Amino acid sequence: MKNPVRQAMPRARQEGLLVRELNDETLVYDLHRHKAHCLNSTAALIWKYCDGQTSESDIARIIEGEQNTPVHSDVIRFGLLQLKRTHLIERQITRSPDGAFSRRDLIKRFGAAAAVGLPLVTSVLAPRAVEASTCLGFGAACTLNGQCCSGLCLALVCT
Repeated sequence: MKNPVRQAMPRARQEGLLVRELNDETLVYDLHRHKAHCLNSTAALIWKYCDGQTSESDIARIIEGEQNTPVHSDVIRFGLLQLKRTHLIERQITRSPDGAFSRRDLIKRFGAAAAVGLPLVTSVLAPRAVEASTCLGFGAACTLNGQCCSGLCLALVCT
């Protein structure tokens, strides 16, 4: 008798995150890395069931039931790898035996129509307060060096 393959039980990171669920996506802001992540509905469902108790195949079955459509294990694997890459999963997930694969590989395999259902995590780096502020251009009236794009305020004028 063969030893059963032990599946990873991925666990979503909970600490240091602000989470807002919208109609068909979830926004997650990472307070430690100052990054915002937008999870489409499939990625959000995968992340939702990463409780450290549910295997990848069980996550696939649960999502199949919720979406009333077949979900291939590679789709779950792809979503987990995206979540891991963005530091939204704590527990290490095992690599696929046939190596990494891309969104393009999955679309080739399952067809362009399946692309809508693939997990997608889009991330942006949030600017720090100093980077988000607007500076004054050359010749503008100023009172502090920090107001000028050049960083130099001489005689109440940006130079």
